[in-house]
Amino acid sequence: MKLSKRYAESVKLIDKTKTYDIKEALELIEKMPKPKFDETVELHVKLGVDSKHADQQVRGTVVLPNGTGKTQRVLVFAKGPKADEAQKAGADFVGAEELIPKIQNDGWFDYDVVVATPDMMGVVGRLGKVLGPKGLMPNPKSGTVTMDVTKAINEIKSGKVEYRLDKNNIIHLGFGKVSFGVDKLAENYDVIMNAIIKAKPAAAKGQYVRSIAIATSMGPSIFVNQ
Repeated sequence: MKLSKRYAESVKLIDKTKTYDIKEALELIEKMPKPKFDETVELHVKLGVDSKHADQQVRGTVVLPNGTGKTQRVLVFAKGPKADEAQKAGADFVGAEELIPKIQNDGWFDYDVVVATPDMMGVVGRLGKVLGPKGLMPNPKSGTVTMDVTKAINEIKSGKVEYRLDKNNIIHLGFGKVSFGVDKLAENYDVIMNAIIKAKPAAAKGQYVRSIAIATSMGPSIFVNQ
C-alpha cells in the first residue's frame, strides 16, 4: 500500500527506537502536516491480562477534564416521568418499544451512546445482537443503565468516555482533538491512564501495562513512556 506524502512526512519526525514522554509525543503530533479536518488523537494501551477470563476484564468510564471534542448524540430508553426527565436533560432521542423495529429493521444508528432505565432492559435486551457488536448496549458498569438519566446524559455530553479491552487485550479510545493543544491533551491522557491503572484486576500477573502508543486518526503511532 502506497503511503500518503503527509503520512511519510509524519513518520520522518518519529524516532522508532525510543519511547517518548507524553508531552514530547504530543509536541511531535503538533509538528506533523495536518489534513483538512481536526483529527482525533487516539490512545492504544496493550495490557498484560487475558480478556477471555472474567476476572481479568478491564472496563470502566471516566469523564475527561477537557472533553473529547466530539458532540455525543444520546438515545435514552425510558417511559413516563423518566422519559420527560431525559428530554429535559438534553437527550437527542427518547423512546421505548416503538424504537425496536426502527433499529432492528431499518438499521437506525444516528446516536453514539444508548442509556436505559433498568425497567427498560427487557425491551433493550431484544436489541442485543444489533447493539452489542457496535458497542452500544447499555451496561450498569459504564453507568448507562440507571434511574439517574439526568446525571448519565450530563456526563456523556461533558466528555465521558468508556474504556474496555478488545480481544487482543488492547484498549483503544480517542482522548481529544489535535486542536486542543499539548496541555489539554496531556491532562486528558493523565486522567485516562490513571483510571486504567486503578482498574488493574487482582488476578492480573506480571507486567500490567505492556505498551502505550498515541496516534492521530490518519497518522503514525508514537510509543509513550509507561
